[in-house]
Amino acid sequence: MTTLDFLVRRDRLATTELRGTAEIPLTAGQIRLGVDSFALTANNITYAAFGDAMNYWSFYPAPAGWGRIPVWGFATVLESGCPGIAVGERFYGYYPMSSQTVLQPVRLSPAGFFEGAEHRAALHAVYNSYSRCTADPFHTAQTEDVEALLRPLFITSWLIDDFLADQDFFGAGANGDGAVLLSSASSKTAYGTAFQLAQRKGIEVVGLTSAANREFCNSLDCYHRVLAYDELDHLAADTACVFVDFAGNASLRREIHTRFGNLKYSCSVGGTHVGQLGGAKDLPGPRATLFFAPAQIKKRTAEWGAHELGQRLLQAWQAFVVTVCDPAAPWLVVQHHFGPDAVDAAYAAVLGGRGDPRSGHMLSLAPRAPA
Repeated sequence: MTTLDFLVRRDRLATTELRGTAEIPLTAGQIRLGVDSFALTANNITYAAFGDAMNYWSFYPAPAGWGRIPVWGFATVLESGCPGIAVGERFYGYYPMSSQTVLQPVRLSPAGFFEGAEHRAALHAVYNSYSRCTADPFHTAQTEDVEALLRPLFITSWLIDDFLADQDFFGAGANGDGAVLLSSASSKTAYGTAFQLAQRKGIEVVGLTSAANREFCNSLDCYHRVLAYDELDHLAADTACVFVDFAGNASLRREIHTRFGNLKYSCSVGGTHVGQLGGAKDLPGPRATLFFAPAQIKKRTAEWGAHELGQRLLQAWQAFVVTVCDPAAPWLVVQHHFGPDAVDAAYAAVLGGRGDPRSGHMLSLAPRAPA
């Protein structure tokens, strides 16, 4: 059987290619999984945009000059050379944009396993963990698409909120009149962060977005205020504030650092504005710092223990899903894309920032199954 890989040029993300390679026989301990479905969001574009800087290209190596973007989704075991993992089992985790993949499970437990391939040994455990669907408390069959689309993003959102609160918002909320500014406010990680922040007192949650996405952001009711990118002057220049940057737009970051003389902290999370990415050197105010979610996980695991951290995340996730999936006013409408051409078109749309922010894209390189 041939494995299909969706590849992108690492230096020109709009250039893609579908390549087929012959299956390689398994070695002892390995498993072969068929990738059933995976989510594609602006978060995956961030993985590509920061692929070299943060080693995202290292998870699934590709031919020189090309990359396989990691995605979150579900896969079924097609072949197993690993005792303790049966053919037919399904796992949630971090996969390539491919029709199948081979993993080397280690540290097996009733909950799942960790990937033990040598080239991933130095990469963070958060991305090397795979969960059995039958034992995963986050998983339900009814919300599987939402889980693939939002679970990894919401965990990042929760950790950003937790990190900022743990730091007392760097003094921005000391007088009860501070603000957290979130760029790319229509993005899923941004509105997950806003959902958490809105539950805290003494801090205003301000969403920054394009004029076209203002109505969507307002409809979520998790931002106290939504401003278009050209409306920064609607917020007083002396506002004590924190900037959480999901856009990665260099000119916007400079404008915020220049305008707000009482900017307490600035962190970069994503790069949804791929065409405007840039450095953060010589900025007025605080140094722009890259937020790395696994570092906060490590801190809280040490302080609370893994079980307590998992319980807090699960409780927050369940509340978030209820809101997102409210049939009267859903935040997310899932669209399914089957086959290589559909995957390519969906990737181009997400890369270009086109489409309805309410849409969530679930992809599969396999053709649509017969009815």
